[in-house]
Amino acid sequence: MAEVNQYVFDFKEVVEALLRKQGIHEGIWGIFVEFGLAAANAGQTDEQLLPTAFIPIKKIGIQRLEKETNLAVDATKLPPPKLVFKVPKIK
Repeated sequence: MAEVNQYVFDFKEVVEALLRKQGIHEGIWGIFVEFGLAAANAGQTDEQLLPTAFIPIKKIGIQRLEKETNLAVDATKLPPPKLVFKVPKIK
């Protein structure tokens, strides 16, 4: 069996996971990405330099929104978390 090296999620799946992580069960929430901006001269050689923009992703999160879209999830529609009961060990 091949080793899995990558998992891919759509935006709604990411929002759902973050809602569960934060224990949020109400409201409409969507993906939030904060970008940065940096610039430099870059190229293969000194003769191939070009002004270049770098746009890093600085933060990923969720934010409350007014309506559900392809980037947002209504937290009230998520299934409730599964209850896990731990049975104490008997000595």
